Amino acid sequence: MEALKDRYNHESLRELALDIQSVYNAFQVDEFLKSTMDETWDDLEFKGRVYQISVNLGKYLPSDYGEALSIIDKVVMNYGSWLDAYGCFFPVFVELYGQDEMNWDLSIGALERYTPYASSEGAVRPFILKHEERMMAQMYAWSKHENEHIRRLSSEGCRPQLPWTQALNSFKKDPTPILPILEQLKTDPSPHVRRSVANNLNDISKTHPDLVAKLAKDWYGKNEHTNWIVKHGCRTLLKKGNREVLAIFGFQDAASIDVTDFALEAASISLGEDITFSFTISAQEATKARLEYGIDYVKSNGKRNRKIFQISEVSLKENEKKPYIKKHSFADVSTRKHYPGTHSITLIVNGVECRKLDFELGTVRK
Repeated sequence: MEALKDRYNHESLRELALDIQSVYNAFQVDEFLKSTMDETWDDLEFKGRVYQISVNLGKYLPSDYGEALSIIDKVVMNYGSWLDAYGCFFPVFVELYGQDEMNWDLSIGALERYTPYASSEGAVRPFILKHEERMMAQMYAWSKHENEHIRRLSSEGCRPQLPWTQALNSFKKDPTPILPILEQLKTDPSPHVRRSVANNLNDISKTHPDLVAKLAKDWYGKNEHTNWIVKHGCRTLLKKGNREVLAIFGFQDAASIDVTDFALEAASISLGEDITFSFTISAQEATKARLEYGIDYVKSNGKRNRKIFQISEVSLKENEKKPYIKKHSFADVSTRKHYPGTHSITLIVNGVECRKLDFELGTVRK
């Protein structure tokens, strides 16, 4: 699979440069390519390449910021479909060159125009950090925009812990300024907007769980779209077994649910293999069950760290039994490297740990 950073290569950057030259004849294609893809290029990851492209756009576009934006606008208008995949450096150009007070209106307008093609979610954050009250007023105005991409920007751009960007530490301490935007968008018809609202709630839940639990209780049960937002936005709290949040969705005490026949197919596996486990649940009375399992992974330093995985959510009738068989892979992936040692699998029902078994993860079989 192609690495994300490799979408920016000589071919794609030359295409970009020629597109710019088609609307700005003085653009120096070869010089731009040479300056951008310099001796540091191969070592740059995706974000580093985006910023390097943006810096060099500033070198070869006109020094007058407004004139440079007018050229970018023409490229966006003429090649919008191409920018959907490649154009996130244009909002970064605004971030790098347009934060001066004299350019405020030009920059805000540009971020709004570009975000339908390449999200401005990262580029708005320095504006929030410099002028929080003013920028959050703009974000709230965007939350009422007719374009779903701009409404999504109003939520995604102010997430306290948006991945791949700088954290908004003031919102980690006090997320209150975000709440009017989320209130405005909690019934939004766009699934893209709703997902952003849910992710924003999930970010907030990591530092203010009680606030999100209260919002969830107030919002849930009144609108189908809002119900989805609440459920997805509470996913971290659900994994942590937050009793107040579990109760909102009908997952009560697990005392009426029995777990039996919990077993591992093997007591040891090797790196790259699957571990298979099975169990049966039964209900003493009609109830709802949220079934999860935790893997206590061995880390590189020998300590262990738990990761929670969901199995299912099920409604059980009185005396009903349901058997389960589950596989879990121990093949290395980009987001997780595995280390040999004693691991554990713990079954969790409605946030309560029920059964636990150890197994050995060994090196790759020869």
